[in-house]
Amino acid sequence: MTELRVNKESVLSCSAVLSYLHGERERRRSAYEQKETGALRLRVPRALGVTSASFSFFTENGQKTVAVTDAVWTGTRDADDLYETSLPKLPVGLYFFRISCESVIGTVYAYRVGDTVHFCEDGSTLPSFQISFSAFAAPAPRENFGGVIYHVFVDRFAKGSRKVPLRADAKLNPDWDHGIPEYPPYPGAHLENNVFFGGTLDGITEKLDYIASLGTSMIYLSPIFEAYSNHKYDTGDYLKVDEMFGGDEALRRLIAEAKARGIGILLDGVFNHTGADSVYFNKKGRYPTLGAWQSKDSPYYDWYDFQHFPDRYTAWWGIPILPRIHPDRPSCRRFFTGDGGVIPHYAALGVAGFRLDVADELSDDFIADIKKTLTKQNPAATLYGEVWEDASNKIAYDARKRYYLGEELDGVMNYPLRTGLISYIKEGKTDALSYALLTVTANAPKRIADAQMNLLGTHDTERVLTVLGGVEGDGLPNEELATLRMSTEQRDIARERLKMAYTALATLPGIPTVYYGDEAGLEGYHDPFNRMPFPWGREDGELLAHYRTLGAIRHKYAVYREGELVLLHLDEKLLVFARIGQGGVFLTAVNRSDMPRVFSFSKKGRELFSDTRIENFTLAPRSSCIFKFRDLTEFEISDI
Repeated sequence: MTELRVNKESVLSCSAVLSYLHGERERRRSAYEQKETGALRLRVPRALGVTSASFSFFTENGQKTVAVTDAVWTGTRDADDLYETSLPKLPVGLYFFRISCESVIGTVYAYRVGDTVHFCEDGSTLPSFQISFSAFAAPAPRENFGGVIYHVFVDRFAKGSRKVPLRADAKLNPDWDHGIPEYPPYPGAHLENNVFFGGTLDGITEKLDYIASLGTSMIYLSPIFEAYSNHKYDTGDYLKVDEMFGGDEALRRLIAEAKARGIGILLDGVFNHTGADSVYFNKKGRYPTLGAWQSKDSPYYDWYDFQHFPDRYTAWWGIPILPRIHPDRPSCRRFFTGDGGVIPHYAALGVAGFRLDVADELSDDFIADIKKTLTKQNPAATLYGEVWEDASNKIAYDARKRYYLGEELDGVMNYPLRTGLISYIKEGKTDALSYALLTVTANAPKRIADAQMNLLGTHDTERVLTVLGGVEGDGLPNEELATLRMSTEQRDIARERLKMAYTALATLPGIPTVYYGDEAGLEGYHDPFNRMPFPWGREDGELLAHYRTLGAIRHKYAVYREGELVLLHLDEKLLVFARIGQGGVFLTAVNRSDMPRVFSFSKKGRELFSDTRIENFTLAPRSSCIFKFRDLTEFEISDI
């Protein structure tokens, strides 16, 4: 009698595929709305010899079991077995689960590495598969889907024809075309930030046709509330628009004119700290109110934390000019969300929503209150958060955040996608991009994935053109960075790379967010060099045309509003993904290599940049393209 020997290492080297079924459709998306039906499907190689499988669900910290379901064998696919289990009935929340299988070598446990499922014999490991259940109280902001968000740093975008006052303690740099923003001797050194270039809200209004030409559906403004600095993150009075930006009337004009073009206005909500020079703190005594720094009898005193009154207090990142406030304290909360408060005031003016500065330093309860207050005035109002990581499972200050569970955010600033695209386009690295596409995107409810602020640059990062082609700025003195620019050769490379990056950004789920001037070819290192005045009359025409073309494509084809994402190919040289939905199947291809790539299709499609019918297409080195087909059966790619 021959003894059957099983090679344990060979069995454990098998990999499987986990799918989240939404209705009958297989997806990678781990986020469900409670009203959805669905299941979990595990596809395991026959070589593993699985006879049964079960799913154990745990609370967000992985410590408490809340449900266990048995999987049912539902058939085979190719040489694999399929096991499926219905979704457990769980309250709104974030959960993790572990999969255990009875196999030819005994009990094995599944764990996740990137987008692949592997097996081990150690059942003590924490569950590595995520699932969430959400219940949204407000409708999705679909009127913005398929558009572009244009991010404006107000002082540096455009001067308006209406004159505005120059504050007595402010300085004006009159050299819009060639002036360098004032900078400190080294990063972190004190800077007054009271030198302005003169951009205003009326300047934005007068450039709305230009902004609209990019396919814009929303303008995200840097802070506009009265404040001492040019960046306005040191709020002086939340209920006044800064007079140097044109005041309240300029905001009303901008909202009205933008709305006439189908564009909403998104304000920057800096609700974690105020300026020391403010109505509320009044350290310089410039306001007629009794500020918290002046007296414990101030109505604002309990907004702040003093360790030793008045000279030692809690400030954001320890910066004395930015004392931290507590919006969870009753009087402070009423000021923001109560009758006549900040949120109702601007909602009544017609703003489309807010982007919350340092959202992870705000409580879930406060964010939910902002969202509820906003949507009371406008059910479709949008609320974004500044979160730099995967916001679906974010832990901040030892608390798991609830951003995506239905009462808080409509999306976040998608920095993981920025990191992934830049590392891929510039260096051919795939890990960060794979993580952004297959994990971060999959962990978000679909309505949030479709609304994300996808970006390549912001006021907090180096200009994307500089990142893609310039000299690394780390360690160089500010004096050198102020005037350091790319060579012609470096700039040509950077422009090629930016066109590829924006093609991908504009065709992935979410809303591409353009930092003013990126489309015009602005360069610049870290703050304040990433905040140069817009180069009116000196725009990079080739880049601008590319951005406009992609804006028009997004507007024309409904698939870019809510189409599903399928990643078809990703290696160091070539990225190919599809968006599938209304209107057909749309392929984006990015060739970052130095060699052309030939695409041969089974049937003719349409290449959207050239708007031509094609059956074979040669994609030039360091370039990108978009193909359209009627359905999945119409194409078969032969050369990737």
